Amino acid sequence: MKHFSVYATLMFVMIVWGLNVVAVKYLVDVMHPVQMQGVRIGAAGIAALAILYVLKELKKPNRKEILLIGAAALFGQVLHHSLLAWGLLNTTAGNASLILGLIPVTTAVFAAVLLRERLNLLRIVGILIGFSGVMLIIIPSNEALSAAAGGDLLIFLSMISQAFSFILIRQASISLPAGAMTAYMLLAGSIVLIGLSFVTGGGETVFQPHTAAVWTVFFSSALLATGAGHILFNRAIQKIGPSQTAVFNNFVPFFALGGSWLFLGETITVYQGASFLLIVIGVLLGTGYAEYQYKKYKYAN
Repeated sequence: MKHFSVYATLMFVMIVWGLNVVAVKYLVDVMHPVQMQGVRIGAAGIAALAILYVLKELKKPNRKEILLIGAAALFGQVLHHSLLAWGLLNTTAGNASLILGLIPVTTAVFAAVLLRERLNLLRIVGILIGFSGVMLIIIPSNEALSAAAGGDLLIFLSMISQAFSFILIRQASISLPAGAMTAYMLLAGSIVLIGLSFVTGGGETVFQPHTAAVWTVFFSSALLATGAGHILFNRAIQKIGPSQTAVFNNFVPFFALGGSWLFLGETITVYQGASFLLIVIGVLLGTGYAEYQYKKYKYAN
């Protein structure tokens, strides 16, 4: 099968990313949330730089690219990771993974508004279906409304921040390789997050005695999921294109839900199952992937 190795690599990345939501949920309960995120993505940034140096894919950014890297790091690293960490203190890894699954659709909305990309009726319907899937888990009852004001709402804002950063990344990666852009963002965001953690954490540090299991999860998350995972994902975009690559993101909530049940003992609810189906349908329609595949099939026959 053509591109089989790329598809296999992407599926591996989706498994790692799904389990990474579970890992971060585990880590925020034993470490200062914001500082943990800062040190974690800092380690990922250093690993990414080392990998890119070996692959000879590093490039020095110019002044315009530096500004875009700073803005993308603010939304994609500082806001996204801090909101994600605080949100996971008050919600489940399962809910978080489903809300984050809306990133492709939200990115499409930002692209339409800011980059004037065309949205037809089918894509608009998909966007509405996707958002309805998230609303299904955020506000199914009065009890969930309270959670939405806390954990789920913070995860939702984290998702929006990440989606907006992708627009900035798209603009910067016109001239700067996506891998280098990612590494620089990780390092810039790490510095700000670590500084912010000392303001919000009263001098608390993650470098305290922890079990071997905690450090294994920490470095696996940093180096495998955040560092290598993003580089492999970006390389897949170069080989098979963004539309085919993006559809694999639908597997992240699936593996995260399974991981949260297996490792954290979370219960998978009917609301979560229905939400997963709506978000998958919404992403397939809202990103234009389903329409693209239909036209491709139609013209081939």
